[in-house]
Amino acid sequence: MTDHTVKSYDRDLESLGRRISEMGGVAEKMLAEAMDALSNLDVELAKRVVASDARLDTLQREIEESAVMTIARRQPLAIDLRECIAAIRISGDIERIGDLAKNIAKRTLKIASEARLPRAIVGLKSMHEIAATQLKDALDAYALRDEERARTVWMNDADLDALEDSVFRDLLTFMMEDPRNISFCTHLLFCSKNLERIGDHTTNIAETVVYLVTGESMPLERPKARPGVLGAGGDASHE
Repeated sequence: MTDHTVKSYDRDLESLGRRISEMGGVAEKMLAEAMDALSNLDVELAKRVVASDARLDTLQREIEESAVMTIARRQPLAIDLRECIAAIRISGDIERIGDLAKNIAKRTLKIASEARLPRAIVGLKSMHEIAATQLKDALDAYALRDEERARTVWMNDADLDALEDSVFRDLLTFMMEDPRNISFCTHLLFCSKNLERIGDHTTNIAETVVYLVTGESMPLERPKARPGVLGAGGDASHE
């Protein structure tokens, strides 16, 4: 970050970065707790995840207002302008990640009374591991202004898409085996889609980091699933 003669300018930009980091920490915790709640059908934990989303909404509004005020007061150029734009973009993506984690918690509340098919959760746990790692790497790339790490996150998004396709087929099999599984597995399908969407928003963060560091935009087309990845070749959707 550039040092400015007006030190309050530096503090404005540093404040944006700190609040992005706080948002990232809240979103990571929400995602981890939402998946714990789903795996253990823990109603109380699921309710806490739903309640914690309000903090993300507040932080996003604060970051947007602060970034707009900084642009209006300082009229930043080059890297400083990109800092403000990146803060607005990334806060929006983190807020959506929180919404999607909240959706998983809400699905948990709907199926908590149905203790069936724990093996159906296994694929979702694998998706969560990839999504959580990707999110951590993207947030680290932002904190360190690490272009290469951001590009790696962008490349690895295809793995999560491929795994979602595999989870879809597994859940479909469970539903065909026993119609009593249909309601339970349908909720899990929505959870799978939520995790895939979290991967999309994480990739958006990575793209913004590359833009922030280099001033260049990533290609519109994201890479397809790599050969050998479970479920590769499916029709998983991209943002």
